[in-house]
Amino acid sequence: MNEAYTEVDGGDLNILIIADHASAHVPDDVDLGIDAALLNDHIAVDIGVAEVSALLAEELRCKAVLGGVSRLVIDLNREDDAPGLLPVMSDGHVIPGNRHADLAERMIRFHHPYHHHVAWLLDGMSSPFLLSVHSFTPRLASDPDQKRPWDIGVLYNQDDRAARIAIPLLAAAGLKVGDQLPYSGKVLNATMNRHAEANGIPYLGIEMRQDLVSDGEGQRHFAGILAPVVLECRSRLA
Repeated sequence: MNEAYTEVDGGDLNILIIADHASAHVPDDVDLGIDAALLNDHIAVDIGVAEVSALLAEELRCKAVLGGVSRLVIDLNREDDAPGLLPVMSDGHVIPGNRHADLAERMIRFHHPYHHHVAWLLDGMSSPFLLSVHSFTPRLASDPDQKRPWDIGVLYNQDDRAARIAIPLLAAAGLKVGDQLPYSGKVLNATMNRHAEANGIPYLGIEMRQDLVSDGEGQRHFAGILAPVVLECRSRLA
């Protein structure tokens, strides 16, 4: 296993699931200077994403790439020159170990291998479709008045084709769904901008409410809803 990512090999269907923030892992030689309990919090990991992505890979018979380290070690869903690659503050929590960390070393060790592997898998697909999986906390400690109304939000930048197919299907399945708030894929869409939009590859970006996918029942429920939606998007766009 590569420390930058874990690959789930469910089969050879031309769908690739990407989960940038699937892991809370911090390597032994990386000291973030924080209470270890915070690694169970949304600032460190997208809760439920690894499990839902693995379930989807098996159900869809496709591959998934799961980020191998916590977003506090390096944020894989950021451009190479973006602020926040090495967060020194997250939702009111100081991350003192990142203040003097070597950004170049972490990029070479984690960020570059992760994105190179995604690109390599896509190069091997004749007509790929991408699914980007994230989760969100319904309430930020640093901004409790911020409204996050959805069970599942949909993220996109310029290419909203899959979003327009998926939103009514997700609503028909009983989920409260819409364009993600308070931010959209026009702000936070680095991985999909890089691998999908820059290459004309259709994709769906979703963000599940973390408390709804924090246990096995919820994870299976969301995977069961998402699988046919992803297949429908792919059949109409790929």
